[in-house]
Amino acid sequence: SGHVQLPSPQNVTLLSKDFDMILTWTPGEGSPPDVTYTVRYKSQERTDKWIKVPHCKNIHRTSCNLTCVLPNFFVKVQARVKAVSGAFQSPWVESQFKIYYLDVELAPPVLNVNVKENLIHVNASFPLATCVESLSWTYDLNLWEAGSEDKKQYECNFRKNTVTIDTTALRGNYCLSARSSFQSLDFKYSKFSQPLCVLLNHKG
Repeated sequence: SGHVQLPSPQNVTLLSKDFDMILTWTPGEGSPPDVTYTVRYKSQERTDKWIKVPHCKNIHRTSCNLTCVLPNFFVKVQARVKAVSGAFQSPWVESQFKIYYLDVELAPPVLNVNVKENLIHVNASFPLATCVESLSWTYDLNLWEAGSEDKKQYECNFRKNTVTIDTTALRGNYCLSARSSFQSLDFKYSKFSQPLCVLLNHKG
């Protein structure tokens, strides 16, 4: 066939970031400005069938969030992408295999801190897609006096649980920070969130 082929997408990578599984790529060298991309994926449950991704058909951007189309978070998946322009298309380019459950990269949670008379109530919110909310995400919380290295740890709190801290004996500037955690084969952790500091029992 005398068809001119479009340049294939480059650097095709299935990337786990901040709880999401995302296919990313860069345009092939010399791609026309109107080029669009179409993505498919397959899972190890059915290696013979590439499945369409409706929200990543003829898209202009160079990434596709696959988190909520994955049929199963515990099997290997692979994705592929091709470039399309008018009547022309590139060959498909495949990513490596990944398993959400094993490869998920966590983001730190966002802390919500409520200071009462002698108590602090802390809860954490996670930047999760709805489809993965049911997995057993937990978080670890640290509390320390500003300037001190001595941290009190509250470990393995279920994602939706509030941690209540009695502050009767605490006086001064105290800081809180948390990390997301998840148990796959072993525990995975995010980085700790930026410290959030509160003034306790300040007699002014």
